Amino acid sequence: MDLKNIIDKTKQFLTEVKVELKKISWPLRKETVASTSVVLVLVIIISAFLGLVDMSLSRIVKIILS
Repeated sequence: MDLKNIIDKTKQFLTEVKVELKKISWPLRKETVASTSVVLVLVIIISAFLGLVDMSLSRIVKIILS
């Protein structure tokens, strides 16, 4: 493959990418903030739950081993 062919294929690819990006329906800022908030709250809740389970199981193991 020569350099001209590579450049032409790259230009064609980038043109197709631009066309496809125009087809995307991007979420509104409000929707993005709401979705992000839900994810963060769920991560905090699940982290707290798993932390409690971990502490409980470690105490049970310590009791069993002592």
